[in-house]
Amino acid sequence: MSTLQLTKTKMMQGVWQGVLTGAGSEPPQIEVTHHDKPVSGVSLEENKKTGFWVLSVPIPPDAIADGIQTLLILNKTDAAQIGHITLLAGEALGDDIRAEIDLLRAELDLLKRAFRRHCLETQ
Repeated sequence: MSTLQLTKTKMMQGVWQGVLTGAGSEPPQIEVTHHDKPVSGVSLEENKKTGFWVLSVPIPPDAIADGIQTLLILNKTDAAQIGHITLLAGEALGDDIRAEIDLLRAELDLLKRAFRRHCLETQ
C-alpha cells in the first residue's frame, strides 16, 4: 500500500496540478496513464520549504474528446493508484454514472495487470 497522498490544487491552461505528500526527500516514482499509455511531460518538483512535491500533468490532446476520459496517477514502485483525473466534454451529463464506470474500468485494468504479473512471478 502506498504511503503517498495526492491532493489536487488546480487545473489551468491544460495542466493539472496536485500536491504529493508522504514521499520524503527522495523523488517518488510517478506514472500517469491514459488508456494504458504513459502521459508525457509529467513533472515533479520539490517544495523544500514545506517538504512536499508538486505534480504537474499536462492533459494530452487525445484525452480531450466527447464523453468521459480518465487519467490514472500511479506510484510506480508498488503500482498503487494514488489519484485520477476525470475529464468530461461534450454534452452536459449532469449526475451521470458514466464517470464512475470509466474509473472502475481503469482500476479493473490496473488490477488485471497486477494479477497477471503476480501469477507470472509466482510460477
